[in-house]
Amino acid sequence: MQGSSVNPPHILIAGAGLGGLAAALALLRRGFKVRILEQAPQLRELGAGIQLSANANRALFQLGLGDALDRVASAAAGKRIRLWNSGQTWPLFDLGAESISRYGYPYLTIYRADLHAVLVDAVRAMDPLAIELNARVVSTRQDEDGVTVTLADGSTRRGDILVGADGVHSRVRADLFGADEAAFSGTLAWRGVIPATRLPAHLREPYAVNWVGPGAHVIHYPLRRGELVNFVGILERDDWQVESWTQQGTIEECLRDFARWHEDVHTLIRALDQPFKWALMLREPLPVWSQGRITLLGDACHPTLPMLASGAAMAIEDGYILARCLDELAGDPAVALARYETLRKERTTRVVRGSAENARRFHNPALAHAEGAAAYVEREWNEDRVRERYEWLFTYDVDAVRVDRAA
Repeated sequence: MQGSSVNPPHILIAGAGLGGLAAALALLRRGFKVRILEQAPQLRELGAGIQLSANANRALFQLGLGDALDRVASAAAGKRIRLWNSGQTWPLFDLGAESISRYGYPYLTIYRADLHAVLVDAVRAMDPLAIELNARVVSTRQDEDGVTVTLADGSTRRGDILVGADGVHSRVRADLFGADEAAFSGTLAWRGVIPATRLPAHLREPYAVNWVGPGAHVIHYPLRRGELVNFVGILERDDWQVESWTQQGTIEECLRDFARWHEDVHTLIRALDQPFKWALMLREPLPVWSQGRITLLGDACHPTLPMLASGAAMAIEDGYILARCLDELAGDPAVALARYETLRKERTTRVVRGSAENARRFHNPALAHAEGAAAYVEREWNEDRVRERYEWLFTYDVDAVRVDRAA
């Protein structure tokens, strides 16, 4: 492994989000020197929940985070579909012990800030100086021997390889491939986190629940071992096109957007301290991620809508596979980065496409009336269709992927 090298390569990573931290931890564990350049003056992650399917947890557990995740995450017993107006419920699939027996790892729901903290602690435990704050990347330059990054204060950082893990508005991507091109999806998302004690027992059960309806859907699930409940409501609405996770809305406006929905949805909305709203934008996955000694991962190269609950999982997998490629194909950074891109592009593109398909599925007009909704749900979420949409996601094994050139 690369860790045995006397002078291991120095990897610069732009961005201390989930993908950048996962990549850093995977690289540190393989003996690389890593410096994460984070523009924020302090590390904090915005309040939202995410779902970690077995494929993501395989990578996180292999990175030594199983015990830490167990202390802060919630184990999902399963997923359910509920109809927007009547509340009629259908089981989507079981998780819990079945996820472990079928895929080898649990399905977890977790507060994004908690996962971020777990990753930060793990990185700093391996190298207390690995994360540099107030380090906003403004330009990049590479030559035959390495990469030079210029920061906003005019100082520079030098490394052998640069990884752009700096999100949908990636500065590294812009330097490589030009300005970002995004189109409004026609949908607005509401989000918030609820103290579980404010909710009745049936809204605190350990299930990821997906309410579906014409033109909108709502998702909720427990966080932090059941202390919190995550709320996301997404609807077709074209009068708000601000792409910001920190834009505050009001409970009254959110209630209006879901005015005719079941009382359980209204109960969730009223229990929010502060709802936030943001416009969901569509971006095509990049056809090329890497150039010489520079590559991208996560939202910087394959930003996805949240309808397949796999955006964080793809960034975590990216980081793990990137570390394997740089380790197992040591000696030629361009070859290693090209191999990483080849291994990840088809899968992540499929997630982007599948998320867009789910948006249409969740919002189908057939869900407007009870008589048509039951037939639609039973057709779209029967066992065979669910297996077709999710089995390829959950069975992915970051350790079984062939990295060598002959694969």
